[in-house]
Amino acid sequence: MYRHEYKYLASGPTLSLLEKRVSSVLSLDPHASAKGFYHIRSLYFDDMHNSCYRENEDGTQPREKFRVRVYGCDPSVISLELKRKEGGKTLKQSCPLSPDRLRVLTEGGIPGLKADDSPLFRRFWTAMQTVRLRPAVIVAYDRVPYVWMQCGKVVPDCNVRVTFDRNIRSSFDFREFLTPGLASRPVLASGSSLMEVKFDAFLPDFIYELLQCGSLGETTFSKYYLCRRLNMSGQRIA
Repeated sequence: MYRHEYKYLASGPTLSLLEKRVSSVLSLDPHASAKGFYHIRSLYFDDMHNSCYRENEDGTQPREKFRVRVYGCDPSVISLELKRKEGGKTLKQSCPLSPDRLRVLTEGGIPGLKADDSPLFRRFWTAMQTVRLRPAVIVAYDRVPYVWMQCGKVVPDCNVRVTFDRNIRSSFDFREFLTPGLASRPVLASGSSLMEVKFDAFLPDFIYELLQCGSLGETTFSKYYLCRRLNMSGQRIA
């Protein structure tokens, strides 16, 4: 199912104010740690023509990107994902990825194909063979996630999530993708953070009102694009 996705880039004080408003109505995602956030790390891929980067730069729609995602550097749950963006909406497909296959990918290789592989992995594998899809950048950040829940369940039809992403960083040390102390560098000015608002069919008016702030404006911000833009000097696995 396609979901609406809106992004807002602002200074720390502005997003802190918005987070206070949101936290008074929405619930902290149960998956957040005792610290109230979780660490996300994604390994993005691009082809020999840097097509994903160029399509982001040109605003091409629809556009798609493959990535491998982990939470908290936990190797027990690794996902291969395909994210498609079209008309302000996003669609995400995913399938499990084994640590062995991840290791092959981070070393610049192509994992072998198995008879029971999912259609998504087969499509990914085909792109690696035909257009030389390879690791392009690691994007890492800390996410504070809120969801609209009633009676302990996410409200259907809306499925609202408001997240605050801080400490957004990039790295090209692909072999250390799962290393907690991954060497990385910040990609935003000090104090800047990102708020994302995601929902299915509609966004309730009372949540919309919570998010109104005079200094806040919607952006087409892409973590992937910004992290790659800072390093277009050819640092990618051959």
